[in-house]
Amino acid sequence: MAKSTQKPPSDRTTRDDRPRPPEHRSTDRPIAEAGTDDVVPRAAGSQVVAVTGAAAFLGRNLIGLLEEDDRVRRIVSIDVESPTTAGQKSRIYDVDLTQPTAEERVAEIFAAEGVDTLVHLGFLASPTYTTAWAHEFESVGTMHLLNASRRTQVRKVVMRSQVLLYGAHPTNPNYLTEKHPLRASRKEPFFADKMEAEADVLRYAKPDKDRIVTILRTAPILGPTIRNYVTRYLSHRFTPTILGFDPLCQFVHEADAVAAFKLAVDRDTPGIFNIVGDGVLPLSTVVMLAGRVALPLPRPLLQMVASAAWVAQLSEAPASFLDYLQYLCVADGDAAREDMGFTPVYTTREALIDYASAQHLRDARLLSENPP
Repeated sequence: MAKSTQKPPSDRTTRDDRPRPPEHRSTDRPIAEAGTDDVVPRAAGSQVVAVTGAAAFLGRNLIGLLEEDDRVRRIVSIDVESPTTAGQKSRIYDVDLTQPTAEERVAEIFAAEGVDTLVHLGFLASPTYTTAWAHEFESVGTMHLLNASRRTQVRKVVMRSQVLLYGAHPTNPNYLTEKHPLRASRKEPFFADKMEAEADVLRYAKPDKDRIVTILRTAPILGPTIRNYVTRYLSHRFTPTILGFDPLCQFVHEADAVAAFKLAVDRDTPGIFNIVGDGVLPLSTVVMLAGRVALPLPRPLLQMVASAAWVAQLSEAPASFLDYLQYLCVADGDAAREDMGFTPVYTTREALIDYASAQHLRDARLLSENPP
């Protein structure tokens, strides 16, 4: 959602587009300097929020909301790119979380800026072929951030996770609650790195009762400007499905996802929460509403094709993702509604239709393939 000595190929664009850094720079290495109800009231302009993955979709849109919030005094961006939404409150630091010096660098920044809240969005939205780099970025990068937070005054950590980590299994209930174990395949690095990072973040709160940890497990995000493995899967004219299976699917709209993270910053609500749109849709209906034609194939054949395509770097996801085309993995969003006060504006169906409408314009070359 970091430049490294292991620079990934073009699939790194899962962090969305790459805005150029602002022209003005300070001498302290930041690239730029620019600015709901709380459960625990705060004084105006008292909160200092650090955001990782700041140049990706969730990060840059969250920063845009924080800039307009009078209760936020300063925003600290931790990324290798500058978010286009940076304003007068923002200080943007060029930090590569894959580097061995990242912990020391982040600790210096957090101490100097007085960061009290960390929003950790530095996770890949889609699988990558460069799995070694991804492990350094997500798992080791999270370790660097948490160690730096322990050394400073960070009292609150908000982390982005995914509903996918529950895993798609024939024994899954219709709606998975936050108490359900994470059973995604640990053989798949895309899942394993995120589960490891989530476990580390949960441990951050245990030694100190004053620390707050909020983890938001989002359903796959859809909307007119999102580009991820789901949108690429649905961009195929003939969309492969598994013969004899039609699992239920669930999405959350991009605007609702951003709103959920803003709510987690505003309110002190420790715990794990599923962030999902209301309702579910059969995969066959998803394909139809996206304006595509389903291509049902036997699982063994599709497994072979998907494995070969991934090795050849021709597909949007490895063969382990086929489980989600065969079995359901949908989550219960009641806890977020009751404890956080999160109510999605868009249903699963509406999120899909909003994406599909924009995609149809792209298909007709009436809309840019690289949304801002």
